[in-house]
Amino acid sequence: MTITIEQPLQQKPIGFDEFLASYGGNNRYELIDGEVFDLEPTGAHEEVAAFITTKICVQIDAAKLPWFVLQRGILRPDNAGITAFRPDVAVIDRNELSQEMLWPEQSILTLGSSIKFVAEVVSSNWQNDYSRKVEDYAVLGIPEYWIADYAGLGGTRHIGKPKQPTLSICTLVNGEYEIQQLRGDREIVSLTFPDLKLTAEQVLRAGR
Repeated sequence: MTITIEQPLQQKPIGFDEFLASYGGNNRYELIDGEVFDLEPTGAHEEVAAFITTKICVQIDAAKLPWFVLQRGILRPDNAGITAFRPDVAVIDRNELSQEMLWPEQSILTLGSSIKFVAEVVSSNWQNDYSRKVEDYAVLGIPEYWIADYAGLGGTRHIGKPKQPTLSICTLVNGEYEIQQLRGDREIVSLTFPDLKLTAEQVLRAGR
């Protein structure tokens, strides 16, 4: 398995407007504290993200929820400075979009209330998924955040030792995420999608 290392593309920080002008049309780039990162997702990365998207779309449709999975979009938290995330999977509440001032013209979200669920498929720059995004997504009030580390890339303090593929389910409780690590045939318990029937292995092996 080949994993491409994410690298910042420039030496000095850039602002959001400059990022949007140069990289806004390409969803392989995101901005974190003024640094542009080329995410360069592998085929396996995309297969895991697609698997999660497919299973969640079935749940949304079955429950007749006014939600959809964002295909191409930017999450620009108002409180996160010069940062623009591109979640691998993001479930959006249509009923909240009237509060998103940028949405009518651009696929940009700024409010955590618009987002019901996010998932990140871990690549070589795992620190952002396990640290920065855990903090920012919690501050935004996003109820559920999955970290799908299909290649076991995260640090040992996040996934243990020896490192192995791990699905971390982060559930928001009193403003902070409680994190449950799942592997193998452990069943996923999702508060957002209570009828979801999946094991950690099904998610983590989707790209193999």
